[in-house]
Amino acid sequence: MKELQIGVIGFGLRAGLVQHAHRPDSDVRVVALADVNEQALGRFREKYGADTFVTSNYRDLLAQRDIDAVIILSPDFLHAEHAVTALEAGKAVYLEKPMAVTIDGCDRILRAAQQRKTRLYVGHNLRHHAVMRKMKELIGRGAIGAVKAGWCRHFVGYGGDFYFKDWHAERSKTTGLLLHKGTHDIDILHWLCGGYTRRVNAMGALTLYDRVKNCRAPDEKPNPIPKLDNWPPLAQKGLNPNLDVEDLSMMLMELDNGVLCSYEQCHYTPDVWRNYTIIGTEGRLENFNDRPGEAVIRVWNRRTIYNAEGDEQHFIPKVEGGHGGADPVIMAEFLRFVRDGGQTETSPIAARQSVAAGCMATQSLRNCGIPCDVPPLDPEVATYFNRQN
Repeated sequence: MKELQIGVIGFGLRAGLVQHAHRPDSDVRVVALADVNEQALGRFREKYGADTFVTSNYRDLLAQRDIDAVIILSPDFLHAEHAVTALEAGKAVYLEKPMAVTIDGCDRILRAAQQRKTRLYVGHNLRHHAVMRKMKELIGRGAIGAVKAGWCRHFVGYGGDFYFKDWHAERSKTTGLLLHKGTHDIDILHWLCGGYTRRVNAMGALTLYDRVKNCRAPDEKPNPIPKLDNWPPLAQKGLNPNLDVEDLSMMLMELDNGVLCSYEQCHYTPDVWRNYTIIGTEGRLENFNDRPGEAVIRVWNRRTIYNAEGDEQHFIPKVEGGHGGADPVIMAEFLRFVRDGGQTETSPIAARQSVAAGCMATQSLRNCGIPCDVPPLDPEVATYFNRQN
């Protein structure tokens, strides 16, 4: 079996994912990195070997003929450029979510993969998260009947640490956090509810972090490190002086199968977790906590006044690996896909549709909540990727 040679573009916050791709005993080796940060290049060589190829220019990495696939972990606003160039160079691509920060960026990536017949995989790792997979299993076996509604509340307690100090805080680089942070949850709602958003409306605002007076200088390096003593939110320090994204957002979605969904996101809650409620014709289910080893999914399918523990409780055992055990599993799926093709749990079409919903919701909330239709995907592109799965 030929050894797969893997290159990496970007070695920042998601750098830990790369370790799951480096499997010399299984003929897979991480051999190259492109990053503009000299310290990142040094860390990479320390971990993967002094003989690895490192460069500050991602095009130099893509010019390496021996590289079979690339893992793109660069900032969101560079995803379209990096992915299109890699696909056109004939490299199989693992692209971290969100796919891009615009619908046009997503569609350019899809067209490049279609035209070059290059394998594209988008890293929506929550589809491999132990809690979400159990919810999908329960829905699939009919535990709540036919799905009619999905609700998600996302308490982003570390928002002020992660997203309001660096580039995430700027619309020009993210479109908005309803897209950047919400694309995970929008995709899971689509997945659990069996459809894609066709119409949205939304409300949101910058309700708190614009009142923080302690901002870093424009040329000062950001320090997005979460600390429990960064509390209350107005006591945050070193925020991006150009922040202009919303810190509180909520959107309503009409899916193409008639299911209705909602998503709410707040970046200054004291706690951190995702709560999903899925309602069907014969019951509902809901997760409490989203950490395997601590989380429980409760199912209600008998009529009652109040039943805190539900009619069924499904405790989620502890698993190894980041993102609820998803990181090693999603990388294993990508490597198998590079070698053999075939079906995958993640989907480039689904990735595009989650970004499209987030983009149109952001447009809605910035225009007095007017409803917006999600632009359809090019039918030829849709057919091409649907055939892959």
